[in-house]
Amino acid sequence: MTRMILYSGPLSMFGAKAQIAALEKGLPVEVVMVPFTAEHRYEPKHPDVLRVNPKRQVPVLLAGSVEIFDSTQIFEYFEHLRPQPALWPSAPEARAAARLRELWSDEVFFPPVIRLMSLQDRLGEAPARQAVEEIGLRYAELESTLTGQAHLAGEYTYADIAFFMAQLFAARMRAPMTAATPRLLDWRERVATRPAVSAVLRQFKETLGRMGLGIPDFIARA
Repeated sequence: MTRMILYSGPLSMFGAKAQIAALEKGLPVEVVMVPFTAEHRYEPKHPDVLRVNPKRQVPVLLAGSVEIFDSTQIFEYFEHLRPQPALWPSAPEARAAARLRELWSDEVFFPPVIRLMSLQDRLGEAPARQAVEEIGLRYAELESTLTGQAHLAGEYTYADIAFFMAQLFAARMRAPMTAATPRLLDWRERVATRPAVSAVLRQFKETLGRMGLGIPDFIARA
């Protein structure tokens, strides 16, 4: 198999998504963590990241002549490259629903989390409270989705990987799940025990500890 290199970052949500997917698929992907510090963030950018991704961000995957960015595009490439174990449902309707939920995690759930990142010293002010409230509404939406099923799209899919990482960042930004969504908490415990996920959780735990950043309880147990 062509050598594959995944450029990620030690605290990259989207890079972690791709890394978990590679582990779930059992793909021999070499993960390269680009430099990251609290002072300079991801500067200077890795030259391969700059060359491949006009957005100048990880993740970036190199696999011979294939050079792609964006975690969802990497999911699709992995699924074509190694169809088993399947991480998209086979039925068209179920696959469409799972893909939509994966997109929802990135484009609907995550934006208020991004807003909270710049409001950590003003959590009592209206913009932060509004972001937390919006995140809480999204948790409630998923709670109803989990009625009668173990995962977000019925079976375990890329949608679970995407939302697991998104809620991890929400927890880091002081908008965690609560006892108001017990099915969602149970879902998180199930996903966190998967070997591919727990391996990346341990990596996050080590990085957060080294940088003196807060570690959410469910990561601390990893």
